[in-house]
Amino acid sequence: MAVEPVERPLPKPSDESYIEARLLEALVEARLALRFLEEGLTRNAAGKAFQAWRALLAALLRLELERLKALVKTEEERRWLESTAVPRVPTTKMVALSLMLEKAGHEGISLWTDRALLLHDYQYNGPDPDMALSKFGSREEAVEYVLRLAGEVARRVEALRGRVKRPDELDRALAELRGALG
Repeated sequence: MAVEPVERPLPKPSDESYIEARLLEALVEARLALRFLEEGLTRNAAGKAFQAWRALLAALLRLELERLKALVKTEEERRWLESTAVPRVPTTKMVALSLMLEKAGHEGISLWTDRALLLHDYQYNGPDPDMALSKFGSREEAVEYVLRLAGEVARRVEALRGRVKRPDELDRALAELRGALG
């Protein structure tokens, strides 16, 4: 697994290589989610799947930064996108940021963000037959969402071919994730 490159410090968000670093992080986190599933650690897998999605959003926010800045109304919002949204992707703003990414051409991303946020809740609350704390009544439901979200991460990274530089380690991580997904 391509873990070593993920352990390096992230490039500055203003650097073009930030996008590739975050995409690699998304692929590695998704692969770790699958490994945790293999070990029966569903809540940990849910957390990793969420982290994978968050890293993907960070890459897309940086990739579309100029288009997103054109969508907002104030200079303060533009600064926030650069200083906070791209480097941090606050959990509380993931829905709003996903809706903005949809306006920039990333169709259906808000629906997948909703799924990632459900997994985030599951990570903390586990299965809940009463569905008061988690929207997953069973472990099996959460496993299915982890698998689907990991697959969507792979699909979206693959779809960026031609828009971002593809270092060998990114291609290897994508191939490894695809192989694990079957």
